[in-house]
Amino acid sequence: MGFSKVLIKLVIVVFFLGFFNCSKKEKAVKIAIKTSEVLKKKDTVLLFPKYLNENYVLGKFDYTKNLDFVLVPQENASKKIYVRKEVLAAFLKMNSAAKAAGVSFQIISGTRNFAHQKRIWNYKWNEKYKNIAPLERAKKILEFSSMPSTSRHHWGTDIDINNLNNAYFKTGKGLKEYQWLLKNAHTFGFYQVYTSKEQGRTGYNEEKWHWSYVPLSSLYLKFYNSKVNVENINGFEGFSYAEELHVIKEYVNGINPEILKTNSLLK
Repeated sequence: MGFSKVLIKLVIVVFFLGFFNCSKKEKAVKIAIKTSEVLKKKDTVLLFPKYLNENYVLGKFDYTKNLDFVLVPQENASKKIYVRKEVLAAFLKMNSAAKAAGVSFQIISGTRNFAHQKRIWNYKWNEKYKNIAPLERAKKILEFSSMPSTSRHHWGTDIDINNLNNAYFKTGKGLKEYQWLLKNAHTFGFYQVYTSKEQGRTGYNEEKWHWSYVPLSSLYLKFYNSKVNVENINGFEGFSYAEELHVIKEYVNGINPEILKTNSLLK
């Protein structure tokens, strides 16, 4: 009987040791999984700066009172224009390099908030193209103008340079400026947003004057796509056509493929 009792105790001890070891392993696995999940969430959060929110990408904030925005110096602008500080710094470096090559650039449009974009849109809706049927009117305006809440000019990263006419950049001085930009602008972070549509790009017509500071705008586009949907696009004439015209897919994301490649690297 003494031997049996010892054997029984030994079996019980082995059982409990095995049980506790399994429990520890299970706990370790659970902790590892939770830690991994937290790290993934942390990485996702850290991808976007704290100031970035829905109102920012929709243009519903006062950039003139935002310390991240600055006035473009008078000698570099055609009027009173604001852009983000990072964008101005990069532009001034680019312009300095361009001058050394015999060309120069002036910013003729920069940051536009929701209200500004609404004035442009509603003027074209109610005046310029008022005799066109509503759906076709929206399409016509969208050849060159964004619906409010969908414009990259809301972000302070996009600028219009020198002239708002594609023909200007096809000959003479304008052609020289455009060729320099195509060759060099990317080294300063700038890319033409709306390139030729011959290769299947959707959305707005080509705009040789519209350039974007991609180190920031790609981040903002990623945030826009993760947070904004068609219900956020409203408050102006004809906004109900945003869904039918697939404005986010075809226009907001209808940009230079090189920018989309850059955006895809932001994981």
